[in-house]
Amino acid sequence: MPSWIRAVILPLSGLLLSLPAAADVKARSCSEVRQAYGAKGFSLADIPYQEIAGEHLRICPQEYTCCTTEMEDKLSQQSKLEFENLVEETSHFVRTTFVSRHKKFDEFFRELLENAEKSLNDMFVRTYGMLYMQNSEVFQDLFTELKRYYTGGNVNLEEMLNDFWARLLERMFQLINPQYHFSEDYLECVSKYTDQLKPFGDVPRKLKIQVTRAFIAARTFVQGLTVGREVANRVSKVSPTPGCIRALMKMLYCPYCRGLPTVRPCNNYCLNVMKGCLANQADLDTEWNLFIDAMLLVAERLEGPFNIESVMDPIDVKISEAIMNMQENSMQVSAKVFQGCGQPKPAPALRSARSAPENFNTRFRPYNPEERPTTAAGTSLDRLRTVWRTMQHSVTDIKEKLKLSKKVWSALPYTICKDESVTAGTSNEEECWNGQSKARYLPEIMNDGLTNQINNPEVEVDITRPDTFIRQQIMALRVMTNKLKNAYNGNDVNFQDTSDESSGSGSGSGCMDDVCPTEFEFVTTEAPAVDPDRREEESSSAAQGSYSLLSWPLVCMVLALQRLHR
Repeated sequence: MPSWIRAVILPLSGLLLSLPAAADVKARSCSEVRQAYGAKGFSLADIPYQEIAGEHLRICPQEYTCCTTEMEDKLSQQSKLEFENLVEETSHFVRTTFVSRHKKFDEFFRELLENAEKSLNDMFVRTYGMLYMQNSEVFQDLFTELKRYYTGGNVNLEEMLNDFWARLLERMFQLINPQYHFSEDYLECVSKYTDQLKPFGDVPRKLKIQVTRAFIAARTFVQGLTVGREVANRVSKVSPTPGCIRALMKMLYCPYCRGLPTVRPCNNYCLNVMKGCLANQADLDTEWNLFIDAMLLVAERLEGPFNIESVMDPIDVKISEAIMNMQENSMQVSAKVFQGCGQPKPAPALRSARSAPENFNTRFRPYNPEERPTTAAGTSLDRLRTVWRTMQHSVTDIKEKLKLSKKVWSALPYTICKDESVTAGTSNEEECWNGQSKARYLPEIMNDGLTNQINNPEVEVDITRPDTFIRQQIMALRVMTNKLKNAYNGNDVNFQDTSDESSGSGSGSGCMDDVCPTEFEFVTTEAPAVDPDRREEESSSAAQGSYSLLSWPLVCMVLALQRLHR
C-alpha cells in the first residue's frame, strides 16, 4: 500500500474507533439517576455525574454504576421503609374493618344495655315509686353483672342468673308472708330451696339458657373483633430480615445503580421477593381463615336463634307464667319452706299492722304500654328495638367485610406486586428489571409459606426458624377460634349446659284477643294465725297488696331484661 494512502487511512480509522467510545461515554451519564435520586429527597453531593467502576457495591451487580457506597446504603434503607409502608397500606382494609366494626358493634351493644336499664328504672320509678326503689338493687345488680360479663369480667352467667332468681324469691317470700319476721339466715335457707321448689316454674331455666346463649354470642363476637384487630395491627408492622432487605434493595433500587431509574421490576420477580419477605405472614393464613369462618358462624347466630330478638319475643308469656306459678304455688312454697327451714318468728304487731302502704289496694290494674315513659334521650323500650335493628344491620355489614378479608395474608405479595407504582405489570415482561438487567424474568414463582421458600432464588430464608412473633399471633387466633366455636354452640368456656332445652316458644300472650282481664288478683299464702284480733286481717291484706305490687314490676322488669338480651 502506498505510503500516502496509509497516511490517510490510519487517522480515519483512529477517528472511527473513537466514535463508539464517545457514544458510550454519553450512555453512561448519571443525569437521570441524579434527578430520580434527588426526587427521593436525597442530597446530590455523593452521586457521580457519570458511571464509575462498581467493585465497591455489596448488593447490586458490580459493574459500571451510578451508585456510591453511601448511595447504596441510603437506598437500601429507603427500600426497607417503602416495603414496610407497602405492607401497611395493603393491609389497611383488613385493619380498618376490624377497628371500625369493633367500635360500632361495641357502641351499639353498650347503648342497648344502658338504654334497657334506664328505661326499666324510669318506668318503675314513675309507676311503682318507693316499692321499686326499695328493691331496685336486685335489678341494678343484674344489669351490672351483665355489663361486667360483656366487657370480659369473670362472671358465670348461669350462677349469676340463679342468684338473681334466688334473691327475687327472698324478696317476694317476705312480701307474701308479712306476718313473719325473717332473719338473714332464714332467708338464706329460703334461697336454697329455689331449685327444689321451682316457685317460678320452668321459666328461670329456659330464660337462663336463652339469655346465656345471646350474651355469650355477643361477648365472644366482640372479643373476636378485638383479636382480629390486634392481630391485623401487629402483623401489618413487618420487620424485614437482612436477607429480605438485600432482596428489596436489589429489586427496587439496583436499577438506579445501573442507570435505569425508570425501569420497574418484573411482576414475577416482585412475587418471589415478596413471597420470601412475607413467608411467615403467609403461614398465618390457614388459622386466619378458620378464625374468619368461625366469626361468620357466630354472626349468623347473632342474626338468628341466639339474637336478643328471639329472647324478647316470648318473654311476656314466660314471665307471666313465672308469676302465675309463684302465685298459684305460694301456699305450698311457704309450707315447704316452713317445713325445711323451720317456723319463723311472728313479726312485731306494729310492723304487721303497717305492712301495706295506705295508698295500695289489694287489686292492681295492669300496666298500660301506652303509658311507658320515654325520656328526651329516647330510652324507651321502642328505642331499644331501634338500636337492636341498627346493630343487626351492623352485623350484616361486618359479615360482608369479614368475607373479603379471607386469605388476606397469603394474598399480600400479589396485591403489592400488581401495584403499578411497584412493578412493570404482567403485560410488560420483556422491558422490566429482572435483578440483573432489563429483560424477562425466568425463574419460576415460589409457592406460599415458609417451607416453600427453601429454593427461593431472590431471598435467603431460613425455613428452620419460624418467626416467633407470627407464631404467637397464630396461637391467639387458634384460641379465639375455639371460643367462637363454643359460642356458636351456645357454650361459654366455663359454661356447659347438659339439660334438655325446649324450643322456648309459647302460645303468645296467653290471652284470647281482647278477653284478657283488665285487673289481676293475687292470692297470698294463708299462714297460721298469730293473733286472733283484727291485726291478723290487716296483715293479710297488706301482704296481698304488697305481693301484687311486686309481681307486676317483676313481669315488666324481666320483659325489659329480655329485650335487653336482644
